[in-house]
Amino acid sequence: MINDAKGLFVVDIEAECGTGVGAGMDAGPAAGPGEPGLLSGIRVLELGNFIAAPFATRLFADFGAEVVKIEKPGSGDELRGWRRPRGSTSMMFRTMARNKKSVTLDLRTPEGRAIALDLVRRCDVVVENFRPGTLERWGMGPDELTAANPDVVLVRISGYGQTGPYRERAGFGGVAEAFGGLRQITGHADRPPVRPAAPVGDVLAGLHGAVGALVLLLAKEKGRPHPGPRVADVALYESVFMAVESLVPEYDAYGMVRERTAGNLPGVVPSGVYPTSDGASVMIAGNSSGAFARLMTAVGRADLAADASLADGDARYAREQELDAAITKWTSERTAAEAVSVLAEAGVPAGPVCDARAIAEDEHYRARGMLRPMPVVVEDEPQEVRFPGVVPRLPGAPGRVRWVGPELGEHNDEVLGGLLGIDAERLGDYRAREVV
Repeated sequence: MINDAKGLFVVDIEAECGTGVGAGMDAGPAAGPGEPGLLSGIRVLELGNFIAAPFATRLFADFGAEVVKIEKPGSGDELRGWRRPRGSTSMMFRTMARNKKSVTLDLRTPEGRAIALDLVRRCDVVVENFRPGTLERWGMGPDELTAANPDVVLVRISGYGQTGPYRERAGFGGVAEAFGGLRQITGHADRPPVRPAAPVGDVLAGLHGAVGALVLLLAKEKGRPHPGPRVADVALYESVFMAVESLVPEYDAYGMVRERTAGNLPGVVPSGVYPTSDGASVMIAGNSSGAFARLMTAVGRADLAADASLADGDARYAREQELDAAITKWTSERTAAEAVSVLAEAGVPAGPVCDARAIAEDEHYRARGMLRPMPVVVEDEPQEVRFPGVVPRLPGAPGRVRWVGPELGEHNDEVLGGLLGIDAERLGDYRAREVV
């Protein structure tokens, strides 16, 4: 299932070669409509809702794996109804479920579970994000899945993991961000903790889940012994905890308990968001020694650039307010575009703080193929909607956005009838009894 090719593989983690994005909007050679992706031949069964498990499987789908998403008959994944001002299916679901096949199946019924196990026999990977113990109660735990398919890889994503005293607690990404330490250090010191306005915990867990699946697949392909079921146990909170880097080591070593610092990282100076004359903001990261000298020279403070006492990061941290004041004075006299242009020319990492409109109009997003126009029907009206491109970028073997999140049960006949061989009469009976 995994090619053991010899040679050099280059991965560019910003984006990937575009396809179907229109003239002048592509960054490299595109895979043709009939060309298989790198993961073609791998089949993934998704038993997940919301974001974490679906994000993991979407990574497989983007690179050609066949992903069969199991949804509850009648209602489907709850994400279909999230942030949906109009239409029957949200753009959030369309984004998360792209390149996947939707099959409805009631796993609470014996027939539904039997069909799911039949699918497991034909899959390489199963990804689920139920509360620990749910699959076991249904007779679909790791032992049963492995009995059905000894080679299957199972990714289990949950709030607190499959072991430990909190294993049975319900867990969502926001709770994981709090328990994992991220919320406590996010926001302003004089205000309550805030959450990032994006599902950071879920996405991090999805990434770790995909990596876990690929590690197990690669080890299997290499013939590495693995006693018992091949399981990747991913906890939402642990995925967040991995992102807060040296939070606990700093506590043990220095007695430091990090608190909220208005979005700036302690000791990383100067770095932050600065206001501009047009009411916008720019993010500037001049915290490395080289970038610091270039930044201070660019903002007209060559004296600070030449100050030998500021060559050390801790010394700059001690004078953070002074440095931020100098930068703020300079940015406040320029528009965001002017400030970014000057700093880019000087070799200082800087960029505008973008909203959706700015991203949609940005030439770099377009050139990198990160804005993919796709046909979508909203309230019976077809329209073109731009969706995110594929990450990571694999030059010469790009992933593709083949279709957006499907309609509920759109692939029932193809998967249950075609792949499993269930005849039309039996499928009709299952539909009548809401098994599918």
